[in-house]
Amino acid sequence: MTAPLDDLAGWTPESLGEPGTVRAVVTAPDPVLSRAGSEVDPRDPEVIRLAADLIATMRVSPGCVGLAAPQVGVSSQVFCVDVTGHPKAVTVHGVFALCNATVVEASRWRPGREGCMSVPDLTGDVKRASRLVVEGQLPGSGVTVKFPADGFEARALQHEIDHCAGLLFLDRVAGAHAVYQRQTYL
Repeated sequence: MTAPLDDLAGWTPESLGEPGTVRAVVTAPDPVLSRAGSEVDPRDPEVIRLAADLIATMRVSPGCVGLAAPQVGVSSQVFCVDVTGHPKAVTVHGVFALCNATVVEASRWRPGREGCMSVPDLTGDVKRASRLVVEGQLPGSGVTVKFPADGFEARALQHEIDHCAGLLFLDRVAGAHAVYQRQTYL
C-alpha cells in the first residue's frame, strides 16, 4: 500500500517510540561502506531502534543532513535525512527516515559539491538529479511512501541511497580532478 505524500509530512521521529542513541561513524576504507545493504522489515524493533539511532547521530553532527546505516557499521537499507534550514534546500520534508528506498524518477541532472562524514577529509563534484521521486517505507509503521524532492534534498536523498547500495560519493565523481581537500573554516 502506498500512502499519499501527507503521510510523510505527518511522520515524526517520535513515531519510532525510541529516543535513539548516538553511534560512532565509520570512515573509509571500512568494508561495510562498500557493501550493498540488506533490505529490512521496517516494523522490526531492531530496524526501528537503528532509525532512531541514525537520527540521534545526525542531530549531534554539525553540518550533517543525512546518515545511512552503513555509516554506523550496519549493512542495511535504512537512512535519515533533514535539510531543514540549509540555504540550498528547495523542498524540505523535515527530518525523516526511510527503509528500502529507491529512486523511481530522476531528471534535471546538475553537478554539485558533496562531502561525507565517512570521508571526512575530502569533498567532490558529483552530478546528480536535482528533481526526483523517491519511494520507501517508513520505519515503525512500514507504510510505503512515494514523494518528490528537488534541489539539495534530492541530492541528499541520492547520497544516502548510494550509501545503502555500498557507494560513496567518491564512486560518483568524474575523476581525480573533481576531488578536493575539505576546507576548514574558523
